[in-house]
Amino acid sequence: MAPTERVAAWLRFAREDLLMARLAQEAGVCNQACFHSQQAAEKLLKAFLEARGGRAPRVHALAELVSLCTGVDPGFREIVDSCVALDRFYIPTRYPEAVVGSLPDRGPNEADAREALVTADEVLRHVSARLSEA
Repeated sequence: MAPTERVAAWLRFAREDLLMARLAQEAGVCNQACFHSQQAAEKLLKAFLEARGGRAPRVHALAELVSLCTGVDPGFREIVDSCVALDRFYIPTRYPEAVVGSLPDRGPNEADAREALVTADEVLRHVSARLSEA
């Protein structure tokens, strides 16, 4: 797959995750809304790295990915805290035996789902702006 095709694929998958997050939130499935929001942000950051000539690493931690993006474009410092906040949803929303206390009541609530979607949209806007500048 050519580099531009890889970027397009990452962006398509990210948009699909955002759609799933919205649908899950509307259905009251907060767990999946948070998970797909985190996944969307992960794929958006990987799209940026691919667009700037790198290969998307096989990591899931948004903190690590946004750090790599910041190395390429210091403007990513603006969304570090947002990415770190989304990171807290990756493991507990996937596995029922996740570390107790990693999320209150062992799962995200409606407020968490709303916050996760707002944050994923923020990452989308941030990445989209930088990709359009390239």
